[in-house]
Amino acid sequence: MTNERRVHLSRSAPPAYQALSAFSKTVGGISAEAGIDDRLKELVQIHTSQLNGCAYCVRVHVERAEKAGVTLDTIAQLPVWRDSGVFTERERAGLELAEAFAFIAEDGISDDVYDRVGGILSEQEYVALSWILVSINAFNRIAIAGRYAVPPRDDLAGEDRDAAAGRAW
Repeated sequence: MTNERRVHLSRSAPPAYQALSAFSKTVGGISAEAGIDDRLKELVQIHTSQLNGCAYCVRVHVERAEKAGVTLDTIAQLPVWRDSGVFTERERAGLELAEAFAFIAEDGISDDVYDRVGGILSEQEYVALSWILVSINAFNRIAIAGRYAVPPRDDLAGEDRDAAAGRAW
């Protein structure tokens, strides 16, 4: 798929993208205060991006997850997390919440999911993860709408390199 005829939203309206980037940094602070570690934060963002079909954001968050010490085996288990033994109870709660947010138009956050996840995570952790999921869903939509390119891993250039290093968002 080519993106030559697509508007690149972050370049076309820098103030809006900068505001979203600032929002994302605020969310990062909230998640750190709530005790959400980088492993959990990256796992839910990778899984959300997979569910939304955002190859660009999958790339960015796999890079960040690896830097946070998440193994490729663990990342490979994300699509089958319910049947995998590599995730903690907190991570399973986060992944279930990620799915609810990705498909929020279908059922919202059902009482079952809310109660199950809320029985594992503190209110502060639930709030922080929810804001992380709001943020990644927004970034997914920007990248998908613009068909942001995903070059080979050894060819990260410009914005891809910045995003992978955490500078772009």
